[in-house]
Amino acid sequence: MDNTTYIALSRMDAEQRAMSVLANNLANGSTAGFKSGHIQFADYLSKLKGGSHAPGENPEVYVQDRATYRDFTQGALQQTGNPLDIAITGEGFFSVMTTQGVRLTRNGRFQRLSDGRVADASGNSLLDRTGQPVTLRPQDRTISISSDGTMSTENGVAAEIGLVRVANNYDLHGEGNELFKADTPTTQMEVKEFRQGMLEGSNVNMMSETTNLVELQRDFQITANLVESESTRRQNAIDKLTQTQS
Repeated sequence: MDNTTYIALSRMDAEQRAMSVLANNLANGSTAGFKSGHIQFADYLSKLKGGSHAPGENPEVYVQDRATYRDFTQGALQQTGNPLDIAITGEGFFSVMTTQGVRLTRNGRFQRLSDGRVADASGNSLLDRTGQPVTLRPQDRTISISSDGTMSTENGVAAEIGLVRVANNYDLHGEGNELFKADTPTTQMEVKEFRQGMLEGSNVNMMSETTNLVELQRDFQITANLVESESTRRQNAIDKLTQTQS
């Protein structure tokens, strides 16, 4: 296999990864609080023995997938009317307790469990500003959440919903499509802006992502055709050499 094929395959590998990320974005276009993923590409120049290229010779440039990162811009707010749907306006994350520990999320679709805990769709408890599960009493019926996260019922204040920030959002590690793990300590935000009865929608631009996916698929096919034609060319050359020697 010659260098032309290796270079083309490196491009196909990176494009295949990018198509997977784009497809995941499109699949989560309606997932509350979803943050779209993107691929960071870079060129890799092959190192030749001797440390320099011959006059007029071009370096061999390979494509490599350096990283996948999330776009943390806010999605549009959607009115739901459900009292335990909570949208965050601005920065910050909800904290939820999972079986693996505390995780962060922007998905504010919560529910009341039979034991009174307020939890996400997976049963992970929403945490208050002290790191304790937000819990409603059996006699609590009417739920009101103020913009600063104070949750009240007809029986008084039930909890103060926590909102945390991290030093750098790009240091967060995604777990699934909704949860993030923070490798550095989080801090509680003093200024909070919640909206009860609303959800933050996905920030995926469906039209743009669809266009990008189509372009990537077309480019992938062109590169695949190049690899196939190179393979045919080499095989023809081998056949001619074999015939000549015989």
